[in-house]
Amino acid sequence: MRDDLNQIEAAFLGTPLAGLPIGHGPSGTILVADVDPDRLHEVWQAAEALVPVIRRRPVMVTDDFDDALTIRSEPEQGPSESELRTFVEAAVSSEPWLTYRHYSEDQQVDEDEIEFYTRGTTRVDLNDLVPDVVLPAPLPVLERVLYDRLLADADLHAQVLDNVRLVTQTDYWYTPDSVLLMLLPTNDVRGSAYWVDFYGALDLEDQQRLGEVLEQWRHRWDARLVASWGTMLQFQVGRRPTPGDEAWAAAGQLKALAPNLELSRWEVAVALSAGDAWFVHNRP
Repeated sequence: MRDDLNQIEAAFLGTPLAGLPIGHGPSGTILVADVDPDRLHEVWQAAEALVPVIRRRPVMVTDDFDDALTIRSEPEQGPSESELRTFVEAAVSSEPWLTYRHYSEDQQVDEDEIEFYTRGTTRVDLNDLVPDVVLPAPLPVLERVLYDRLLADADLHAQVLDNVRLVTQTDYWYTPDSVLLMLLPTNDVRGSAYWVDFYGALDLEDQQRLGEVLEQWRHRWDARLVASWGTMLQFQVGRRPTPGDEAWAAAGQLKALAPNLELSRWEVAVALSAGDAWFVHNRP
């Protein structure tokens, strides 16, 4: 097993990972300690570039809330190949968006509430965009009408974008005091969810659903999981959704996985087309 560590250390030479403490982690993982929190994205990018060489997916984690995340002198057994294969097969058939669904999908908007929803968190008044919407109306219907008309008004769209742009930039990401790099004993995107610590996937079935989400987002948007902080996930995104149907669909999925992301769906849709970093927040 020390040979594995030696090979990984050799692959780290010439990267921001060179010289950092390395050892065995829980359930077949390898941990790299003492990552500078201010360089966590840079360090993750270096590890991600090495996946074809080391055959392990990287994810940033923290021991701020979990004492078990510590380097061990001896390896700990992870799932067998057959167990991981079963996990991946279940993920493929899990249909995650039947389970991950934002509570607002069932809300109705009355006349005395409309101003709250047309201002969102940006405080830009968009009430004049939806004077003809018959109320009460399902919130998703109201928000889609509002979003479509917002796209047609360049000035209002620019005002909203100025207020929400930050949520799809790495400046918005949470940064813990202590950061470790966890190298998972797989390079399979779906299978990596087996090790992801996320409040939105506390049991095996939800982990499998999360695995399918990771694969779908990777395939559609080149979204790569950078960090898992328990109640938060952070992604680097290679392909931005285009304004309109793509951004609307992506915003719905992001809100479904992140019920504590304090933005309206139309605000998320605006932001997704203008940034390369996604933030998921799901807490008790």
